Amino acid sequence: MEKRDYLSGPAILPKPIEAGVGAADLVDHAYLAYNGGRLREACELLVRKMLDANATVGLSLTGALTPAGLGMTCLIPLVEAGFVDWIVTTGANLYHDAHFGIGLDMHRGRPHLDDTELREAGVVRIYDILFDYDVLLETDAFFRRIMAGDEFQRTMGTAEFHWLAGKYVDEREKALGREGTSLLAAAFRAGVPVFTSSPGDSSIGMNVAEMELRGYSLRINPNRDVNETAAIVLDAKRNGRSGEGDGGTSGMLILGGGSPKNFLLQTEPQIQEVLGLEEEGHDHFLQITDARPDTGGLSGATPGEAVSWGKVDPAKLPDAVVCYCDTTIALPLLTAYALDRREPRPLARLYDRLEELYGRLRGAFEEKLGGRGPEDVVPIE
Repeated sequence: MEKRDYLSGPAILPKPIEAGVGAADLVDHAYLAYNGGRLREACELLVRKMLDANATVGLSLTGALTPAGLGMTCLIPLVEAGFVDWIVTTGANLYHDAHFGIGLDMHRGRPHLDDTELREAGVVRIYDILFDYDVLLETDAFFRRIMAGDEFQRTMGTAEFHWLAGKYVDEREKALGREGTSLLAAAFRAGVPVFTSSPGDSSIGMNVAEMELRGYSLRINPNRDVNETAAIVLDAKRNGRSGEGDGGTSGMLILGGGSPKNFLLQTEPQIQEVLGLEEEGHDHFLQITDARPDTGGLSGATPGEAVSWGKVDPAKLPDAVVCYCDTTIALPLLTAYALDRREPRPLARLYDRLEELYGRLRGAFEEKLGGRGPEDVVPIE
């Protein structure tokens, strides 16, 4: 590169911020450098490429986002606009999300309270969010009531479990006049499959375990989740977002990190490394994180590192953005930008086609095996 190539970017000569400026214009004209610049790049990547008509968007959620109201302010609008096609999240986000849909409240508070006094008063704290301990007990009771139904008495993946649960939260929302408060209910209405990478690691999973002790037959099969998520990605790349085209792209919108981030990204190694199917990796990588890469944790792992695992297509690495910022700051701006700069897309309703996508993955794998069965597997010496 020559000097003029290095200096080809726009000159930094922004206009002063004026009263009444919109969020999208603020991002475009005031977020010019450092992590503000990365947030602007993230917004541009989402709007210009990840939300193309034939692009499928997977979203991962970590951190207590729904208790802070971000389900209502950001995640539900993104789902309803067709900007999120499938989700991987912690069970805790879905458990606390359900509080709102079934008529329970959480309150703004302060972070520097005496937790011993809060315990004695029957108040639970998530940093500066406060709520009645009975909220937990009533939510537990709600999940146990619905899980006692006949439709839950079998083995299923977490997408099916959350679709069934979302149906009941949706009914409760409507009965209480609280539509639009629960992400679970919104995902049910929009046909967006919702997966949990660690089904036992939340109060929902704890109640599933309690129901087993009572003699109920609900079992969560994580193998189904691994294959269903891989099926979504493989079909998105081969047949596009509608499932009827000549190929499309797969974009990853990662809020935080942790297990949901890996579960979202491991779909490509599952396709390539484990199933032996030809693929190149996800096309777009957009992460909001406060984790450093040098500690070796997955939450801070860069898209470049993901390339080495086959998770991200190396040819698409320029379409990867990491913004080091608190999700509660970045997500509202990202949401406002996307809704302002992009028209809603038709819903992909991937949950409605999940069985079909699973069948396509199985067919591709069986074709790869060429008739070989378990008896043909060479044991490890």
